[in-house]
Amino acid sequence: MKGPFVVDASALLKLVVEEPGTQEARLFFSHLSDPNPISLYAPDLLYVECANTVLRYVTHYHYLPKQAQTALSALSALPIQATATQLLFQDALEIALHLRISAYDACYLALAEKLRCPLVTEDMDFIRKVRPHTKTPLHSLANLTPGG
Repeated sequence: MKGPFVVDASALLKLVVEEPGTQEARLFFSHLSDPNPISLYAPDLLYVECANTVLRYVTHYHYLPKQAQTALSALSALPIQATATQLLFQDALEIALHLRISAYDACYLALAEKLRCPLVTEDMDFIRKVRPHTKTPLHSLANLTPGG
């Protein structure tokens, strides 16, 4: 599999929270251990978004705090190159205003545009809304794995 890719929290969380899409996430992220591994990038807000989502699992879905900590530890161990949002937030604001999306989502798109690489997300509403307005390839995990 060729990279690099920008990954968002919705794609990354599928790796550690068992739900539909977890199998595709495991297959996609397994390419990190290939002889020529894929390169993954994300705005540094990725980690806070992941923590916030895992917190919701604890408070709303009976996920145990220990499971939450284990999930976040697994995510922090992945070789994702984090880019400071300070380098993205001005472009993200322009994108957010133009596309009427959140500044959070726009940070991922701004980074993908800056790196000229695809963005991997499991946010299908985002893909549907943004795809007609960007040249940046947008993929779900299923689109990047065999049989998806």
